[in-house]
Amino acid sequence: MALFEQAIETTLKHEGGYSDDPADRGGATRYGISLRFLQSESYDIDGDGDVDADDIRSLTLDGAIDIYREKFWNINNYDQIKSQAVATKVFDLTVNMGAKRAAILLQRALQSCGFDLKHDGKIGPATFLAINSADNDSLLAAYRSEAAGYYRLITQKTPDFERFIKGWLRRAYS
Repeated sequence: MALFEQAIETTLKHEGGYSDDPADRGGATRYGISLRFLQSESYDIDGDGDVDADDIRSLTLDGAIDIYREKFWNINNYDQIKSQAVATKVFDLTVNMGAKRAAILLQRALQSCGFDLKHDGKIGPATFLAINSADNDSLLAAYRSEAAGYYRLITQKTPDFERFIKGWLRRAYS
């Protein structure tokens, strides 16, 4: 089964240090953890009674890894995926676009690999069975294509996101 310790290495290569780009709807971000996420989870990292950009600045790499393990990997049961490469890609896209969107794209990729699944954005028993039964290379190629298409679509719809497309496509195809 897939290991978080291997998946997080890839994700951290795609995520940088502190940034606060006005076009990023997540707000201030460090190691890929956004202020919007911290606020939604009420993570007061600096212990001052509020969740703001200072909490993002206070976030350590170890703290980010702990959040990723608990709130992205464990909660989605990605350790049930047999292929490390597939689990890493699913996890990495979950970090970037959210669990529901990453799951919908995965289900669409699985459909192109011959599996009949609802695109409900939930990775349950049927989706895990399909993931673990699919040809890994075919699934990864289809999933990368779905991700790239999604990134191009949102860039087309929101021209301010054009500045992110190069990094997003690099992530999609990695």
